[in-house]
Amino acid sequence: MRFEDWEIMYKRILEDFGFSRSRDEEAAYVLSSLLESIERITLSELQDTIRGRDVVVCGNAPRLRDEVKKIKPSDAVVAADGATSVLLEHGLIPDIIVTDLDGCIPDIIESNRRGSAVVVHAHGDNIDKLKEHVPHLRRVLGTTQSSPLKNVHNFGGFTDGDRAVFLALELMPKSIKLIGFDLDDQSVTPRKSKKLRWAKVLLEIALGPGCTDP
Repeated sequence: MRFEDWEIMYKRILEDFGFSRSRDEEAAYVLSSLLESIERITLSELQDTIRGRDVVVCGNAPRLRDEVKKIKPSDAVVAADGATSVLLEHGLIPDIIVTDLDGCIPDIIESNRRGSAVVVHAHGDNIDKLKEHVPHLRRVLGTTQSSPLKNVHNFGGFTDGDRAVFLALELMPKSIKLIGFDLDDQSVTPRKSKKLRWAKVLLEIALGPGCTDP
């Protein structure tokens, strides 16, 4: 997704949640600076991993534990943040982890050590986590929801799950399948429910209506 197109949605999200664009931009600059000192992975290297393959994007809804069995050995696996822990429990190492560092950091670091590339997202609320955890990772690509920078991309997307889909689309897969997504979860907080509604809107922009149906 071109940033010019994404920015229209981004401004609506900022207004809906009362987020600060300047804080998002500050976080992006922090991440870009941190990435100067660690091993990065390039977009073309990620494309080499995903191009032409069937991709399974794993959300972190409770149903993921039942749906893991849908993953085939030939699939490329993209984990949205906390989904990494469930995959590790089942002996699976995702090809890519998409995270804003809210998940189980030891599991993300372990999966990264065992071969997962990590796409770290910067936003206004995770600057301290970026500073604490990014230096312990390798093969990292940076993302932001604000203006892209030298080491920080913007492929579109808001939550870890829908950002993982927008990233996967950028990597030219053969197909994309979603598992572990429950965008109508009634047990979450009102704030989380609002995020899920936005995720559903964005996923339908990316993949079309009905893409999140079980």
